Amino acid sequence: MCFWACNDSSALQAQNPVIGVTPRYCNPLPMEIGPGANASGDVTVLNDNGKYYMVCTGGGAWVSDDMYNWKYQLVTFEGTGRIPTAPDISKFNGKYYLCGNDSPLYSADHPLGPYKDLGPWKNTPGLEGGWRTAFDVHIYVDDDNTPYLYWSGGGVSGIYASKLDPKDLTKFIGTTKHLITFNNEHIWERYGEMNEYPDVAWIEGPWVNKINGTYYLQYSASGTQWKSYANGYYTSKSPLGPYTYAPNNPLTLNTVGMVSGTAHGCIIKGPDNNYWQFYTTVLSNPPGGRRIGMDRVVFDNQGNMSVKITDVPQWAPGKIKDPTKGNSGSTQVTTNKMRAMNTLSKVSSEQPGRDAAYAVDNYSGTWWEPDPNDPTPTLMIELSPATRFDVVQLYHVDGVRLMFTGGRRSVVRPAANTPAPAQTFVFKYKIEVSMDGEKWTTVLDQSNNKISRNTIYEEIPPVKCRFARLVMTDWPKESPLGVIDFALFGIADKEVQPAAQPIPANFLGK
Repeated sequence: MCFWACNDSSALQAQNPVIGVTPRYCNPLPMEIGPGANASGDVTVLNDNGKYYMVCTGGGAWVSDDMYNWKYQLVTFEGTGRIPTAPDISKFNGKYYLCGNDSPLYSADHPLGPYKDLGPWKNTPGLEGGWRTAFDVHIYVDDDNTPYLYWSGGGVSGIYASKLDPKDLTKFIGTTKHLITFNNEHIWERYGEMNEYPDVAWIEGPWVNKINGTYYLQYSASGTQWKSYANGYYTSKSPLGPYTYAPNNPLTLNTVGMVSGTAHGCIIKGPDNNYWQFYTTVLSNPPGGRRIGMDRVVFDNQGNMSVKITDVPQWAPGKIKDPTKGNSGSTQVTTNKMRAMNTLSKVSSEQPGRDAAYAVDNYSGTWWEPDPNDPTPTLMIELSPATRFDVVQLYHVDGVRLMFTGGRRSVVRPAANTPAPAQTFVFKYKIEVSMDGEKWTTVLDQSNNKISRNTIYEEIPPVKCRFARLVMTDWPKESPLGVIDFALFGIADKEVQPAAQPIPANFLGK
């Protein structure tokens, strides 16, 4: 029996992927910021005949044909209405349905609307059935075309579900089922950065898939403010249970680096006919700052799911034959090299308490802030700082990730169907490389960038170098420039050089 989704060879674009030719992605995903809309967590993706529609807390939608290139699109409503917090998008009998926290159910003839307000949820089960309000609701349509609603009861109460009336999805029918609840023996479910609260939790974010006859109920804990935020799952042979706790939980857990707090998302089938996990990522600072990530789902012979959270470039969906070999081989080559022994790394300016080293510390709670009077802030990294006992390792640099300050509360959401307030998140920059710290070559020029994003990933044609630098040419002037992350990716070259090499004094080369 094939538990792992079988590959569709017709969807594969490259049997032998090549860096610089075959597309790659890198987490957190570089989502465009639309007018009054930011992809800031609680992500749901609808696969509608090979076109992918993503909705998130923060408003708007993002559309893709390949699950690699995402384009922001406005979602419209008839009269009043807006994308709710923790939105869920689904399709039933040719109609599209949108719902979320404290919101009515909306329907439309197109995933982008215009959506009509169908009114509040009717004959809800009440407190005894876990219904306090519409919270993290998810509509799942089984393969027999029966619709179900799953929701979180809040706090430790767990996840509930009920059938919906196929003639009116706002109505519950049948008996409400209490599917799972908090179990403090599952230490990862406990509240707190170190799961230190034994009797406190927040069980939320239900999502259901049916794969090879098994229902997978995904849920999140311990809370979206913690980097311990993670996904787990239960399995059942019925959509309403009983559900059994998976032996390899948690499914997604990562508390370090730029991709942490990996929870509240969804699992969908991608263009390669394999399953992919989308998830929220939690920034260490500012409070509430969140991004989006995705990674492949793999099934073992017993049907257990696993997801390896990644923070380096991966081959894009549908571009490789074996989805378990997503890593392209590139690794981060800038981390902590502002403070390494004997480093020649330098910066043009920095504010007190906002050191340049914070841009390369692989931590989302700190950032580099240059002097406001610095017209072209420049951060140069020696990729191979060495003591006199070491050789100098050269690298083939092939990608860059940039993250700038600005969390989910940075974007002002407009009222329904009204123009968004004037905001810009357009960052302009160049990446330059050098072998000697004196002669520089531009390998990526985004000085004319017009795309609004606070997280960026760009491919660089592989180039060998010892030094690399980020040159900021323009940025939103409404607030100080803050660079959370400047991560270059690459692969070590076979060539090495002696450690003692004369370097010109003016190696910023400005």
